[in-house]
Amino acid sequence: MRQKAEKPIVLAVDDTPANIDVVKGVLSQTYLVQAAVNGKMALKVIERKKPDLILLDIMMPDMDGYQVCQQLKSSDETRDIPVIFLTAKAEVEDEAKGLGLGAVDYITKPISPAILKERIKTHLALKIARDQLKRQNELLEERVLERTQQLDELQDVAMVAMGSLAEARDPETGNHIRRTQYYVKLLAEKLKNHPKYSAFLTPSNITSLFKSAPLHDIGKVGVPDHILLKPGKLTDEEFVEMKKHAQYGRDAMVAAEKTMTRADNFLIFAKQIAYTHHEKWDGSGYPEQLKGEDIPIAARLMAIADVYDALISRRVYKPPFPHEKAVAIITEGRGSHFDPDMVDAFLEISEDFFAIAQQYADSEEDVKAKAGIK
Repeated sequence: MRQKAEKPIVLAVDDTPANIDVVKGVLSQTYLVQAAVNGKMALKVIERKKPDLILLDIMMPDMDGYQVCQQLKSSDETRDIPVIFLTAKAEVEDEAKGLGLGAVDYITKPISPAILKERIKTHLALKIARDQLKRQNELLEERVLERTQQLDELQDVAMVAMGSLAEARDPETGNHIRRTQYYVKLLAEKLKNHPKYSAFLTPSNITSLFKSAPLHDIGKVGVPDHILLKPGKLTDEEFVEMKKHAQYGRDAMVAAEKTMTRADNFLIFAKQIAYTHHEKWDGSGYPEQLKGEDIPIAARLMAIADVYDALISRRVYKPPFPHEKAVAIITEGRGSHFDPDMVDAFLEISEDFFAIAQQYADSEEDVKAKAGIK
């Protein structure tokens, strides 16, 4: 970047040296005047150091001024340099052609020194104003992007915190929500090109699914402690109460939606997941006994993620199942508990599920601490 005191650079392009000398005589006190005697030389000069403005003759051998201007305006690097045609071609159609190629002005020879100076001064001032406006827009875009990222991060933190609130009252371990979140994303990415799911599993929707997954069991905050924390098998009556967490989760999302003028997809998906991820493909699940494709895609994804994690995770009342056994159990549930196509996709990436489980694994100490066991 040049110092503020340094003169603006004007490149004069003309195949007649005498014309360049005239331009230098008129401008050299105010500007640093560079020269090129043909179009190809001008492009090389510009490539080394971009001028602030170009005075361009039209009638030159090999590459005329129109061609030079056209090449400059076709490049992102040079299209913003103001070009003034300085030429003996005085016909209206010549001027129209030059301006049509992107030149900012058209001056015919012989030149008037006063007019040339004023035209250059005006166009350099306009260029400075455009550059400042462009930079201000870039700064504004950067700030908007930064703020958007901050809001996205805040949203992510809020979702995980809300999910953790439910987990804090549950004998399941805290990393469960993180693991299931990544399982859902992994399975969605695998299925995004499948004809049945491609219209739904867009990059934006996959991101929203990832954000909403931690809220799948948010409704457990409404389940009484003596049921939620019971270490043994629930009675039929207790299980009825436990199943209500799906409705509690849905109601929480509905309440959240009412505070917004337009519900984001992540809230819509969170509501679907919280309410229907215990539904089963054959209609034997809860709370609505939905069947097959009546179950939202978001909930079908979470069903596999949630069951897999429950199977491979350590609990106070059971050791973790080996990955292979968990995969076998999910395979057995193909077409009864789970969407068959999703199970097929899961089987292709089951080792990636296992890698996520290992990355976010809970230690035995974590489980005991969660359960209050010393």
